[in-house]
Amino acid sequence: MIPDLLSFFCFGFCADQRNVTEQGSLPKPSLGAWPSSVAPAGSNVTLRCWTPARGVHFALRKGGAALELPQSPGSPEGPGEFHLADLQIRNAGEYTCEYYRQASPDTRSQPSDVLLLLVTGHLPKPSLKTHQNHKVFARGNLTLQCEKPDATTQPTMFALLKAGASAPMQLRSPEQNRAQFSLQDLAVGDAGSYSCVYYQTRAPFLASQPSNHLEIWVMGDYTTGNLVRLCLAAVVMVIVGAFLAEAWYSHTAPPQGPR
Repeated sequence: MIPDLLSFFCFGFCADQRNVTEQGSLPKPSLGAWPSSVAPAGSNVTLRCWTPARGVHFALRKGGAALELPQSPGSPEGPGEFHLADLQIRNAGEYTCEYYRQASPDTRSQPSDVLLLLVTGHLPKPSLKTHQNHKVFARGNLTLQCEKPDATTQPTMFALLKAGASAPMQLRSPEQNRAQFSLQDLAVGDAGSYSCVYYQTRAPFLASQPSNHLEIWVMGDYTTGNLVRLCLAAVVMVIVGAFLAEAWYSHTAPPQGPR
């Protein structure tokens, strides 16, 4: 009787362990947008769901509801791609993705982190400015201020965008009708064209037109560069001076007569 009870409990425990192992073999995927998760109305966006697992099928959800969007051909061996064409405000919202193996469709991965897709152009354009010089030395700091033109009844957030980036650089809650973005310890790669938008934090997630672009230049660290160049120049001058001195001495030294 006791062996039977032990076998019963072991069976249940082992089954639970196998289930945990099976679930743990499907890690959470990542979800990104290309070219950007902030896109104008009428444009096209591709949502990419990625996992290191191979031979899997992907599913896309919006607000928790499954979407009947076709997956790109061949994507079971790579990222799952879902194409959204001619974006409209109905496409804005919170997306997640998950994946499963065809042999066990009921065993799915945990959902990805939420990706908020914004379709711009439905609220008035904000302004983006800085009270500092647009040209900043590397390792410097810069503060940008985004201000919307009017009060919005629904809660809003501000997003700082950079041309070529697939996601907002920073998100900020407003202070009255504006938000400040702090760019710290800038590198040369941080140079570029910046803009900002503001958007509603609840459905239908209306988003403004992007502000006018603000060009930021980040110049190299000339202090360090000059020191390096000065040191190299000094070494070169010493070497050249040594050669010149030797040549001059060889030319002007009296000949040595026989002893």
